[in-house]
This record gives sequence, C-alpha cells and structure tokens, in this order.
Amino acid sequence: MRPRGVDALVVAAAVLLAAPGAAQTPPPAELFGQLPAISQLQLSPDGRHLAVIQAVDGRLTPLIYRTDALHDPHPVVLPTADWTIDSFAWANSTRLVMVVRKNTRRQGETEIRTLLRAIAVNLDGSNPVVLLNKERGYTNNPFAADIVSIDLSDPDHAYAALYVPYVSTLPSKLGYLHPEKVSYHLNLFKVDVNTGAAVPVGRGEDGTSMWLMGANGRIAARVDQDRHPLVEHVFVNRDGGWNEIASFDAAGGNGADILGLTTDGKALVRFARLGPEPTRGLVGLAIDDGKTAVLFDDPAYDVNVPLAEPWTGRIIGVSVVADQEKYRYFDPQTQALQDGLEAAFPGAAVLLASWDVAMAKIVVQVNGAKAPPSFYLVDRATHQAESLGDTYPGLDAARLGDVKPYPYKARDGLDIHAYLTLPPGKPGKMLPAVILPHGGPGERDQMQFAWMAQFFATRGYAVLQPNFRGSTGYGERFRQAGNGQWGLKMQDDITDGVDKLIADGIVDRGRICIVGASYGGYAALAGAAFTPGLYACAAAWAPVTDARKFLAERAETYGRDSAPYSSWARSIGGDEVTARLDDTSPALHADRVRCPVLLMHGTLDVTVRIDQSRDMNDALVRAGKPVEFIEFPGESHFMEKTETRVRVLRELEKFLAEYIGR
Repeated sequence: MRPRGVDALVVAAAVLLAAPGAAQTPPPAELFGQLPAISQLQLSPDGRHLAVIQAVDGRLTPLIYRTDALHDPHPVVLPTADWTIDSFAWANSTRLVMVVRKNTRRQGETEIRTLLRAIAVNLDGSNPVVLLNKERGYTNNPFAADIVSIDLSDPDHAYAALYVPYVSTLPSKLGYLHPEKVSYHLNLFKVDVNTGAAVPVGRGEDGTSMWLMGANGRIAARVDQDRHPLVEHVFVNRDGGWNEIASFDAAGGNGADILGLTTDGKALVRFARLGPEPTRGLVGLAIDDGKTAVLFDDPAYDVNVPLAEPWTGRIIGVSVVADQEKYRYFDPQTQALQDGLEAAFPGAAVLLASWDVAMAKIVVQVNGAKAPPSFYLVDRATHQAESLGDTYPGLDAARLGDVKPYPYKARDGLDIHAYLTLPPGKPGKMLPAVILPHGGPGERDQMQFAWMAQFFATRGYAVLQPNFRGSTGYGERFRQAGNGQWGLKMQDDITDGVDKLIADGIVDRGRICIVGASYGGYAALAGAAFTPGLYACAAAWAPVTDARKFLAERAETYGRDSAPYSSWARSIGGDEVTARLDDTSPALHADRVRCPVLLMHGTLDVTVRIDQSRDMNDALVRAGKPVEFIEFPGESHFMEKTETRVRVLRELEKFLAEYIGR
C-alpha cells in the first residue's frame, strides 16, 4: 500500500488544491495541522539512498528511498513500533542509526519520563538492533541514545555515551560492606552497529557531561561539571593523558558550550559572548595550549546554530537570523555553492540540508517568509535539480498571509523586533487580531512559514509575533533583560506591541485575542489576568500557570544544584523571591480574569506537567470565570499527532470566531 505522505515527493505544482474561483475560500485546517510531510532528509554516504521522516497515517515515520527512484510508491518503511522517530544518522551506506523516543509513566510512578533509545537497521528494514541494551544502567536510563560520533573509516561501529551507575560502599563495624550512595558516570562506548554489542573505551568522572571524538576513533575531549559551584571544566586528550585547558561558569544557562572541532581538528569550537553588546559568536579553543581565536562574530545578532559537516561532525559554518535565516560557511568553495543557491532562490532562506561524501549530490531546503519549506535534490554533475516536495503540500503561498517586520519601542525605550502577518487580500485596517507570543522563553520568531500564524491569517486575523526581551538572537543584554521578568517587563513588551497595533489603526481595539503555547501560553494567561481590559479572549496550549510550582518541579526533576535548574531559576526569578513568583502566576489570580479562556494540554507532557492547566482551570471555575479545558490523552508538549494539531486549530477557530470574529 502506498503510504500517506509519499505524495510529498512529487513536484509541488502537482499537489496544489486551489481551483479557479476558490481563492476566497480559506484552506482547510487539515492542511495547516498536518505534521510536516517531509523533514530531516539525509543522503547516504554513497548518495544512493535518501532517508526521510514523513507523516504516515498521522505519525512521523522514517522511510528510505533510492535516489534513482525517488517517486517509488513503495519506499522502505522502517520499524519503530509505538515509539516516535526523533532523528537518524547513517552509520555507513547500508545501515542507519535511528533515535526514537516515548513519553511514558512506569508502573507505580507518578512522574512521566521521556525515554530515548538508539536502533540500528538495514536499508530494507531488517536486522533492527537496540544499541547499548546489554550495558549496566541501560534499563532505567531515560537517555540511552547519546550518539557521540559515527566514523566512516570504521563503518561497523559508532561511539555512544551512557550514564552507568556506580555504588560507593563503606565497611560497617561488623565488617560488612554497606551501600553509601549511587552515582552515575557518563561512560563512552564503541558500539557494533550490526549487533548492538558495546565495548567501554572511556570512563567518565563523577560530573562528566560530554565526550567529543576526533578522527579515526580517537577521543578528543570531554567536559566535566562541578555543582558546588556550577563550573564546567574542559579536558583534552593530549600526550597520553587528560589535560584541563579551560573552565567556565555554568550557572544560569552558561557553560563551556563546546560544539565540536574545527575542520583541521586542532581546536574545539564553542559559543562565546563577543563584542561590546555582546553577541553570541564562535571561537576556537586550541587543543595544544588553550588559546582562543574568533571564528565568527556578528556585531548585531547571535549565531543561531553552528553548521556541521555530516560525515566528520566538524564545524564548518554558522546560521544567523536578522529577520530571515542566512547561512555562512568558513570554506570559500562551500560558500560559493551557498551563494549560487541563494541566487537561484532569491528572497528565500536556502540551506544545504545534506550531501553525500563526494558532495556530488546535495539536498537543498528552501524556506520563504510565507511559503512552507520545500526540498530539492541537486546533482552537481548534471546540474539538474529534482523537486522532493513540500513540508505542507496543498498550501499555496498565494493564498497565505503576507509577513513583514513590525519593530516598535517598549515603554522603557528597548527596541522590540516583531513580525506581523496580515490576512490575504485584506487591507491592514481595523482587523481582528491574534497576539501570538513564542515559547521558550529563550527562543525567537523570524520571517519564515509558521503554520499556526498562517492558519489565523487565512481566517481573517492580523497576527503579531513579538520577540519580547528574553528572546534569543539579539545579543546577551537583550536575553538577560528578560531574567526575572516573567509577567513584568516581558509582558509589558507584548502589551506595548498591542498598543502600537491599535495606535496604527491596524487592529480593532475590542477584537484582540492572545494565544500561545508553553511560555507563550503563560504569556496569554498573564495577559488575561494582568491586563484584563486589553484582550477579548485568551487561549493557551500547555501553559505554565504557577511559576513557583513549576520551578519546584524543575528542582525535583534536575536537582537544585544542577545547571538546568540554575537556568530556569535565573529566567523565572528564583524561588528565593516567592512572593514575586506568586504575584505573576495567573493561576493564583484567576479572579482578575475578565475574558473567556480556552485551555488545552497533553496528558503525557513532561516539559510542563498537565497539573499546570488543571490548576488554572480549577481556579477559573472557582472564580466563576468562563473557561473551557480540553485534555489530549497520550499527547506530549509538542503536538506530535496530526489529529491533535487539527483539533487544536478547529477549537481555536471556533473560539476566535465566537469572541473576536465578525
């Protein structure tokens, strides 16, 4: 049977659904709510096969195509049982390593955990083996899929890290040994990708958090972390022993930030704060002497992500986002290829998504401000490009909203970058509006296709996506300006954007709704509670509603002396300021809400527990406020099922139409 989603590997023009005269009919929710039809396309080392994640029957599914038969209606569907595919990497030209995950609650436990596992499989789906499954600590380890390196010079092996338990003992007065404590060390293993058998090649210390491989199976470096105080130490494998070359404060989301090796293998690459602002750039940390050298720095914007060579893992470039993502490579030849592709797709963000070892074939991803990402296979010998399809087939850019920058000043003078999407075919005057703050909060929006924003725009709403203080991308001062400002200046930044929309005559003051997910859901509910006259309605997916309770949950999960907890505490404000956390928790101020509220949450959410929405719902009900609460059984924080996304959009469409629609 031809799997659903395979039509995504057909030229995009063949799947457009718009018919003459139907331009005024908005595309159905199913076209926006579908999972991306194709993603994570990766060529095999020899270029003969293409691995791709596709939406099949509403689930993300790994498939393999031959590059000489890309439109084969019967690709190989790889087995994942009831696990969700997370990512994959080629171990060699005939075997793939998949990372799969599942959110689950073990019998007798109340906490939901995310389990990660690595499975190696043949091209035809045969001989699936779970890596590391015979190692001590595997069964109870939620993160048993840390693939450190795949070395094509040894195609039968990969390197993986696993936390292994060690029990410390002390003699009693009677001469018996009694357990004192259990500690977990991150050990490094050489794993046979054909059998799953593993051999330890590096034992971590108490606090080791990362391993880094060099060429030909040689261990290059490791990072160890102290908790009292939080400090990360960088060790390199040199002269037959471990040598510490640097240490970094790891509190509040900082740390060594080691990303990989330079192309010549002589230095470690790490994020660093550079320049007067400062912004996040890349530096090389020399293995020989620990000296640093700047590799890339933009004075206005942070490096978004480093770009790695797929077969060596070496860092070869960066992406930077002003409004739209741009990719820059250190090697002039690769940059020349990038420049040529950008010239072929003017106005779009163009990514070299994958290539074979010879770089004879490349997969190119093209993303427009209002066009869903599309993919092409380019044969550099024949100069032919074949369309591989779109992530959202059936959505025609001509029927979507126009996206433009919408900068404004916050009330304290801070420059806020935002993006405004206007309904297709409508002038930007006196429109109903959806305010759509992003999650994180340490993330950012940019000028690219956003499925939920475009859904709202096609329903006639102006959509504002503000990058409030605390968002990433605009330098360290801007990011740190959000620390401790949940519900305060971060919320003011959103409010100031709404006020500008009103002052500019773009939106109708009485028809504004705030909608968000995760931190964006918190901001939506904070808007309803703390600026109660501003919004006609508020809707939230998986929101934080009680900041102190959420921070306590982070402490329970990671420990109060951990780097993740330190980062959350600095962002939220820290539990030493309990009164301030309570003052800015919407669930504790439900009595101040005036507008109708829609809450939605997945029951298997491990990022923000569903109790946060249940508490908000209970508080609103007790206060006699209009609220609707929908639970999604078996769903995670990230809306990983097509049926979830489609229902969320339909519920939002109905909710918005009732309270701010015409």
